[in-house]
Amino acid sequence: MKKITFILLAVFLVVGCNTNTKKEETTKESEKEVVAETKKYPENLQKVFDAHGGINKWNDAQTLIYEIVKPEKNEKHITDLPSRKTRLEGNNFTIGYDGKDVWLAQKDSTAFRSNARFYHNLYFYFYAMPFVLGDDGITYEKAESLSYEGVLYPGYKISYGNGVGDSPEDNYFIYYNPETYKMEWLGYTVTYFNGKPSEKISYIRYANWQKINGVVLPKILTWYKSEDHKITEARNSVEFTNVILTEKPMEEKMYTRPEDAVIVPKG
Repeated sequence: MKKITFILLAVFLVVGCNTNTKKEETTKESEKEVVAETKKYPENLQKVFDAHGGINKWNDAQTLIYEIVKPEKNEKHITDLPSRKTRLEGNNFTIGYDGKDVWLAQKDSTAFRSNARFYHNLYFYFYAMPFVLGDDGITYEKAESLSYEGVLYPGYKISYGNGVGDSPEDNYFIYYNPETYKMEWLGYTVTYFNGKPSEKISYIRYANWQKINGVVLPKILTWYKSEDHKITEARNSVEFTNVILTEKPMEEKMYTRPEDAVIVPKG
C-alpha cells in the first residue's frame, strides 16, 4: 500500500511539474507574441495616431472605400488594407492591383491618360494618413517644424528601406497640431519617374476631417504652393465622400484582372 501511494505521489509530482513547465512555456510564448505584435513608434507620432482613433483600430479594418468627387463622375477607390490590393473605378476605365500586377481596363485609349501604375495607390497614401506611416520598413526622425501663419507645426521625416514599394527614395514629412496632435500638414517628394532623390517638397493641408467607424479620416485635402520650403497659397483641393471603413474583406474577384485588361509594366 505504501509503495502504491509513493508511486501515485511520484506520478502526481511529475505531471504537476510538466504542467507547470508547459504553463511557463505557454506564458513565455504568449509574451513573445505580444512583444512581436507591439510596434514602437516615436512618442508624439503615437499621440497623432491616438488623436485619429488609434493605430490598433485602423489595423483591425480590412477594407477602405471612398469616392473622389469629380465633375463628370466620381472616382471610386477600393483597397484591401492588409494586402493593399486595389480597384479604382473611374470614367470609362478601371485600374486594379491584384497583389502581383497593376492592370488597366478602359473602353478607349483616351479614357485614362496618366501612368496607371503610379496612380493606382497615389490617393490611398494621401488619404490614409497618418496610419500608413505605421507600415513596416519605415524610419522615423524628427523634422524641423513647419511654420504657417504664425504657428509652428512639429513633425517627423519618414523614409523607407531599400526595396519598399516602387519608390523607396520618396520621403514624407508629417506635421501635427502641437495642442491637439491631429495631423495638419503633409510634405512629400516624388521620385517615381526618375528614381533619384528629390529636394522638391510638395505640401498638402489636412484641415477637414470626418469620423468613420471610430477612425478620423480626411474629408478635403488641399495642395499648397511653396517657395524655398515656405508655404504660400492654396492651389487646388480634392474632396472625398461615401467613405466606408469595415472589418469585412471584399471577395477576391474584386481585385482580379479582367480578360480585357492589360498589365501595366514598371517604369
